[in-house]
Amino acid sequence: MTGMTVEPDTDALRAIAEVEQQFGRLFHRVRANWKRYATQLHPDLQPLGYKVVSTLVSRGPAHAGALAEELHTDKSVLSRQVRMLEELGLIESRVDERDARARLLAATPVAIERVNAIRRENQAELRERLGTWEPQEIEKFAELLGRLSDSAAGD
Repeated sequence: MTGMTVEPDTDALRAIAEVEQQFGRLFHRVRANWKRYATQLHPDLQPLGYKVVSTLVSRGPAHAGALAEELHTDKSVLSRQVRMLEELGLIESRVDERDARARLLAATPVAIERVNAIRRENQAELRERLGTWEPQEIEKFAELLGRLSDSAAGD
C-alpha cells in the first residue's frame, strides 16, 4: 500500500465545514446572550462578570486562581472583575476556613437570585426552541454536545 494516497471523504469534509459554520453562528448567539445576561444582572456589568458570578452560583465558593483557570482567563483580568463585582454587591470575598491565608469568592444572595432568574428565562427559551423535538432527540443532542465538550477538555 505504499505510494497510495487516501483521498479525504468529501462528504465528511463538507459536513465538518457545516458544523464549523453552525458553531460560528451559535458562538455569536452565545456571546450576545452573555452580554444580555450581564446587563440583566447589572447595567454596568461586562459578559466576563456574568460568567464569574454564574460560575460561582453553579459551583459554589472558589479561590480566585481556580476560578481563573476554570474560566480560561488571566488572573489580573479576573482580579479587576472581582473588585467590580464586590463593589456591585454581587460577590464577596471571605477567609477560607480550611486555610486562613486564602480567600474564597462567593456569590451573594442577591446575585444567586438574579442568576437563577436569568437561567429560568434561558431554560424557558430553550424549551420553546426545542419544544417540537422528541425527548430522545434532545437527549441525543445533549449526549453529543457532552462528547464534543469532553473531547475538547484538554484544550
